[in-house]
Amino acid sequence: MATTQSLERTPLHDLHCRLGGKMVAFAGYDMPVQYPAGVLKEHLHTRASAGLFDVSHMGQVRITGKDPAAALESLVVGDLTGLAPGEMRYTLFTNEAGGILDDLMVTNAGDHLFVVVNAACKAQDIALMQEGLDGRATVEPLPERALIAVQGPRAAAAVDKLAPDSAGLYFLQGAAMTVDGADCFVTRSGYTGEDGFEISAPAERAETIAAKLLDNPDVAPVGLGARDSLRLEAGLCLYGHDIDETTSPVEAALLWTIAKRRREEGGFPGAEVIRAQIENGVARKRVGLLPEGKAPAREGTEIADSEERIIGAVTSGGFGPSVGGPVAMGYVETAFAKADTAVNLMVRGTARPAAVARMPFVTPGYRRPE
Repeated sequence: MATTQSLERTPLHDLHCRLGGKMVAFAGYDMPVQYPAGVLKEHLHTRASAGLFDVSHMGQVRITGKDPAAALESLVVGDLTGLAPGEMRYTLFTNEAGGILDDLMVTNAGDHLFVVVNAACKAQDIALMQEGLDGRATVEPLPERALIAVQGPRAAAAVDKLAPDSAGLYFLQGAAMTVDGADCFVTRSGYTGEDGFEISAPAERAETIAAKLLDNPDVAPVGLGARDSLRLEAGLCLYGHDIDETTSPVEAALLWTIAKRRREEGGFPGAEVIRAQIENGVARKRVGLLPEGKAPAREGTEIADSEERIIGAVTSGGFGPSVGGPVAMGYVETAFAKADTAVNLMVRGTARPAAVARMPFVTPGYRRPE
């Protein structure tokens, strides 16, 4: 079991402590799960204004070479060679069985690819890229960089004060720019369903940038608790829970991550398995769930049909503050995956009614070209 002394700290650790963050162990790091305002208020503040998140525990990587996009394409399902400079894409590492090893963000930064991977998978992802690219491209981890996310409808105005160039970005675009005098890489992205930015900054400048953002009364610090409820309402997967090595992109309702060219050409681990699933269907699908009443269905809750036959399980669940009630996602037999299908959630042996629901549970606030 990790002790406080053995946990790694992000460049914003001291700031979290000064702000009264309740620190917990997460993916090997000492991270704030909430601040004195509490998870509910932090969640609602992000939806209404802007929240600041420390995501420096995520893995940041620079990939260089003659054609890094073509090289990395051999390991992921996404179309990377089609990314124009400044464009970013959500994609997946897969294994030979078509299972998902991790989800990641890839940005064409012009002369290199900028990659962000999950904290818990960071070491294995870097090793996978270093081995899998096999000299075709150079994989450079960036442990000296912090990553600050600012999310919410007022995030753009707050970030603009420190980085005026950020105003020119649309959702899933990124660029190198100066933020409060520091050389940073900024993407218009995030994992809350809201408009917002992720700022990759030098570790030594991160606290100053974060503190100046928090000087804005519209911006409040937000911890891991609200980050989880925000992403759940947005219908976004949490690796190791909603997706893992036993789930394929087809089962996980992530087929949209595989462009037509990649479906046809393959060239990534598990391509034939996934192509067969596309053609023949799968036995289960990831769906949204809206439980009746106020009791949330937590991860591991069994899902049953009207006769209480088990047809699946919840992978993420909790109270949705913006929805005003419980929300969940999980896997059900494909015959039950259609929206509005009535199911039961087996909570402590009692069948509680719920319905399959379309995701996201909230309307996204992403800034897209008109």
